[in-house]
Parts: sequence; C-alpha cells; structure tokens
Amino acid sequence: MRMDFLTLFPDMFPGVLCSSMLKQAEEKKAVSYHVHNIRDFSENKHKKTDDYPYGGGAGMVLTPQPVFDAASFAKAQNETSDARIILLCPQGKPFNQNAAEELAQEQHLVFVCGHYEGYDERIREHLITDEFSIGDFVLTGGELGSMVIADSVTRLLPGVLGNRESAKEDSFSNGLLEHPHYTRPADFRGWKVPEVLLSGHHENIAAWRREQSLQRTKQRRPDLLD
Repeated sequence: MRMDFLTLFPDMFPGVLCSSMLKQAEEKKAVSYHVHNIRDFSENKHKKTDDYPYGGGAGMVLTPQPVFDAASFAKAQNETSDARIILLCPQGKPFNQNAAEELAQEQHLVFVCGHYEGYDERIREHLITDEFSIGDFVLTGGELGSMVIADSVTRLLPGVLGNRESAKEDSFSNGLLEHPHYTRPADFRGWKVPEVLLSGHHENIAAWRREQSLQRTKQRRPDLLD
C-alpha cells in the first residue's frame, strides 16, 4: 500500500511514521509513506494557500488550486490503481474498525489534512472520495486524524503484525469489546489470574473469553450489542 499525506505542516509526521509498528511496516515493504507540503503546489508567488471566505465570516479558507494539484501529483505516483482520497473533517463519517478493514484492502490512500476555518467546498465536491471524522470534537487540523487512520489501517496489512490472529481478536473486530488479558505473575499482591486461564483447557478458555467480551461490551458499550 502507498499512503500520501497532503499537509501544511509536514514536520508533524516523522515522529509517528518513523516509529514503532508503522516504521516496521514500511521496513517490511507492506506500506510506503509520502508526505507533501501543500504550499509547494501553490501558484501564488508567496505560496499562500488560504483566503478570506466569500460572504464574510471568521477565519480563513483553504483554497482549491494547491490541494487539487497536490492530489494530482500524489495520484500520479501510483497509476496502477485508483486512489481513495480521504478528507479529515468533523462533518465526515465516524471512523471505525469496519472502515479500517475496508481501507486496508486498497492499494493507495491519499489523506488531505486541512487547517484554518475549513476547505473550499469544491474540494469536497469534486476531489474527495471519502470523508472521515475520528470523533465529535474539533482539532486544529487533519494531521493527527490522518495518522490515527494510517495506524489503524497499517496494522491490518498482511505481514505487519507478528501474529496474524491478533487483529481478529481486537476490540470491534467481531462487534464486541476485547476480553481481559493477564500475564505473569499468576498472583500479584493477592490479585490472582482467573483459574480457567491456568487450566490449559482451550475450549473453556475460549468460552470464558467470549463471556467476558459480552459482559464488558454490555457494561461499557451496550450500543454495540444493538
């Protein structure tokens, strides 16, 4: 998979993309990351990318020309498959595990990370294929949201996780929250690991985990059971 990030603040990305699992995924050639400064595509002599909104109002609006040109450049780097062009926006569809699994089937993702008061609506209408929000709150820009989605998608790519079954057992992957986990020691300050996990009886362990997932989901996210 190829991921392109269109941003006004490219320095925000190396710390995340060059660390932990995301770095390992790129080293394994499961994914490649490419960060582009939208200002580099501006035709304005001062590399300006925003302007006042028509009709008045607070804040500045991201102009369409540099965003369209940056996206065209990114798409041209992978002509073998169509790119999903993703806008990070509070008005977008809530991002969830199902969306991550869907995007993990693609070959090319392009993230548009805006700032200021918003985007020129023609970007949304004529360029974007998907709009996602990572929650009902507002951030200063789309960079953090794009990295959240990139992390969620990357870990689902073949060969990225050491254990292929890990992703299948994650919270939300089967519609439920994940069951509790325990490790050594079996007795820590008098708090003991449930006996069933020490029994070695795989069917009983699987049943216990399923029951715990149901209980935890009922207590914490009953909406998922609906």
